[in-house]
Amino acid sequence: MKPFAISVLAVAALGAAVPVFARGSKDPAVICAEAEERYVDMFGAPSAEADGVTVVTMYKYNFCPAQITVPVGTTVRWVNVDKRTSHSVQVGSNPESDRAFPEEHIEFTFLVPGDQDYLCGPHWETQKMIGMVTVEE
Repeated sequence: MKPFAISVLAVAALGAAVPVFARGSKDPAVICAEAEERYVDMFGAPSAEADGVTVVTMYKYNFCPAQITVPVGTTVRWVNVDKRTSHSVQVGSNPESDRAFPEEHIEFTFLVPGDQDYLCGPHWETQKMIGMVTVEE
């Protein structure tokens, strides 16, 4: 994994140092904010407004958000908002999905309570593209 540049900004009022991630950052909050912007550009509304599903975006080798909690029976829709990369989703021991290319999605309905790991087949080892869904009754 390539290291990323961090600069430190002193916050005088607090007397503390706050890290500021440089452009091209691997900070998940920055990446996920960009992913949401791309989602809105592609689909014309925020991901939270998707009807009947919980959306997780796939962007820059990240799931956004990487951890979610949903009730039993929820369908999660993983949407690829990357420009050129395809991704897949494998939930637990279920078969890996087909690849989702930019602007395509993959859906899975969670019927069993508990923590369920998922990953992107082609990117989980090299890019650590792994997530978790906690399913509650």
